[in-house]
Amino acid sequence: MGSFAMKIVKEGITAVPGIVAAGVHCGLKKNGDKDLALIYSKESSVAAGVFTRNKFKAPPLLVTARHMAGPVRAVVVNSGIANACTGEQGLQDALKTAEIAADKLGIKKEEVLVASTGVIGFYLPMEKIAFGIGKAVSELSAGGGKEAASAITTTDTVSKESACRVEDSKGCSAFTIAGMAKGSGMICPDMATMLAFLATDVKIKKELLQKALAKAADYSFNLITVDGDTSTNDMVLLLANGVSGVEITEDSPLWEAFNQALLHVCRDLSYQIVADGEGATKVIKLTVKGAPDYRTARKLARAILNSSLVRTAFFGEDANWGRIITAMGYTDVEFYPERVNIFLGPVQVTASGKGLVFDELQAKQVLMQPEIPVLIDLNMGAKEVTAWGCDLSYEYVKINSAYRS
Repeated sequence: MGSFAMKIVKEGITAVPGIVAAGVHCGLKKNGDKDLALIYSKESSVAAGVFTRNKFKAPPLLVTARHMAGPVRAVVVNSGIANACTGEQGLQDALKTAEIAADKLGIKKEEVLVASTGVIGFYLPMEKIAFGIGKAVSELSAGGGKEAASAITTTDTVSKESACRVEDSKGCSAFTIAGMAKGSGMICPDMATMLAFLATDVKIKKELLQKALAKAADYSFNLITVDGDTSTNDMVLLLANGVSGVEITEDSPLWEAFNQALLHVCRDLSYQIVADGEGATKVIKLTVKGAPDYRTARKLARAILNSSLVRTAFFGEDANWGRIITAMGYTDVEFYPERVNIFLGPVQVTASGKGLVFDELQAKQVLMQPEIPVLIDLNMGAKEVTAWGCDLSYEYVKINSAYRS
């Protein structure tokens, strides 16, 4: 970062100057938990976004992709109902959500982005949405980030927030990046993750903001998996309101610092999602090194982390490395099996594609850790990727067998 330093801030999205938020209960969740969040920028913002590649794209995603072409002031998020596979009515409901928020905030409807998460196939009860938006507008505050982060959750056991400031050598704040995310199951993003909302106070062109977000998402949200499923509603949004007055260009000395800070927030939120994976008891930190290119390393890492057999073995603390090589072998990635070395923590279990006699007790102790380090060395090149996943427990089955209950 040169003469700039990154400082971690224990706050959420409202750590960004000019951003206020609220989280309220409007009646979508039967248990009375908060289910509608509102994020509002006091100044006009440019927006960037990355979205799911699932062919069934939910109406809120379609509306948001359209509205973010222009200036943005607000984001409305509901949880409990996904408003996905709801046809023309679902699209009109998403547009109406933006319209209601715009009317309450005194802005244009095109300046409002919308997102939904929850059960697929149900329509939004618009009278409840309208009530919730009105309530949220009245409760907007610089301290409302925590409530907003809670309001976007579904099967999450904790809300997820992250923030950092970049300061110069004199300790003066240059800019802030912060965000919140939700996700616990149906996590295997492709271009995004469940739902994540980020904000910053830098002044930056939209095209450059999009470039920075796409790269950060590729090296964070796109390197996590909980269960191999990609949602209909996945999106990551980033708003930049320029309040700090700090202008970021590719020639700016702050460009690298901005990218590093954005990547930090994205990785932090990604890790929180994996650690809160439905029923998870352990995080798997998987590194593939010695790869000829990024694509090879990434595809192998995701295949291993998506394997139910690998994940159940890790849940049972069984060093069954055969499941790892099996997952690698059924990909369409070209590699040399006879060169592969596998390590569970410090314990090497294969060398040159062949099994080794190793200390089973030591390997079990590695698998008992809350974060399990796994290293795959392809011995083919210099590229390296680290991805994160979690184990597969009885509790995951229990949660997802009764999701609509």
